[in-house]
Amino acid sequence: MSEKRLIKVGSRKSELALKQTNTVINKLKEYHPDATFEVVTMATTGDKILDAALSKIGEKSLFTRELENALEDKSVDFVVHSLKDLPTNLPKNLVVGCVYKRDNPYDAVVMHPKHKGKTLKDLPDGSVIGTSSLRRQSQISRKFPTFKFENIRGNVNTRLKKLDDDNKYDATILAVAGLDRMGWSHRIDQVLTSDLCMYAVSQGAMGVECRSDDKDTLEMLSVIHDNDTVLQCVAERSFLKTLEGGCSVPVSVITEVRDNQLHIDGGVFSIDGSKHKIVHISKDLCPDPKPSSKKVCRTEDEKTYASVVSNGVSKEEMQHCEDAGYELARLILDSDAGHIIAEAKEEIRLAIIEDNKKKMEEVKNKNNETKAENGSLPTTEKV
Repeated sequence: MSEKRLIKVGSRKSELALKQTNTVINKLKEYHPDATFEVVTMATTGDKILDAALSKIGEKSLFTRELENALEDKSVDFVVHSLKDLPTNLPKNLVVGCVYKRDNPYDAVVMHPKHKGKTLKDLPDGSVIGTSSLRRQSQISRKFPTFKFENIRGNVNTRLKKLDDDNKYDATILAVAGLDRMGWSHRIDQVLTSDLCMYAVSQGAMGVECRSDDKDTLEMLSVIHDNDTVLQCVAERSFLKTLEGGCSVPVSVITEVRDNQLHIDGGVFSIDGSKHKIVHISKDLCPDPKPSSKKVCRTEDEKTYASVVSNGVSKEEMQHCEDAGYELARLILDSDAGHIIAEAKEEIRLAIIEDNKKKMEEVKNKNNETKAENGSLPTTEKV
């Protein structure tokens, strides 16, 4: 990489996205002090559509497509994502060039000020939880079946403001990592343990997406490619890809690398939480768990693992983890729990149809009201 090279970095406009992007940039500057980085911000589809739950929008690249377009036309050199937002299938010629060290992957409860200091078990029956995540809703419903769930969208700042200002919500659920990165750890009233809510695939990790043939960028990113986080996220993304899940299906994981083994639990849940299946698999990694001390940039024809390049992490270990994710998903799909996913997808499909009907009816009524006001519709007068 040329010392004088200007590196353009794509990011969403939200404060959290910019904090994450600058975290990656600042770390890279430690290894490349002479490099110049320029952040290019843009709004994504997910940032623009705030009146619908993510599961009902029907688009897998909600927070990534516009950023990926910029990568493809070479307007930017790499993009920093919350890895959980990045689909398991990437556009041709794009890869996850590195996965930054994972922060706390669990979810947190943030209470309305009137409930400050309480936990979920302290809330009364019928309490309203603000979340647009089916994963969170389904798992919390298992333990607290009387709770109600209302959609709450927007960036972290927006959701906290809605919680504080609108008395309709008793609490909201947000990722611990996001709150910590924003400096708002003091807002956390409860961290949800795995028995209450398993976390989302790749939650807490940041992924850096780049072009597969950009060897300079890949070489630069290799120094911050975190070994254990890579292995965990490859297994999790492989699990999700095999299930063909996403925002439309409640899918959760718990993953750990310890004692030269990968341990991963995967769960699928019905929308109302009444049905679920959680399975576990452990897989031995390589005899030497330490990553190579020499970072090697991938060659053009090198295999990716759940769209992630090895970039200095053991390819054999990555293959073991990708296999583990696949095997974990097959345990669910080949069991009597396969219908849980099918039912969840069908329920969401019908909900999308119903929402579309309501929106069309609202537009029709609004158009009729406008025509009536303009005198273009016949009116009836009493005589």
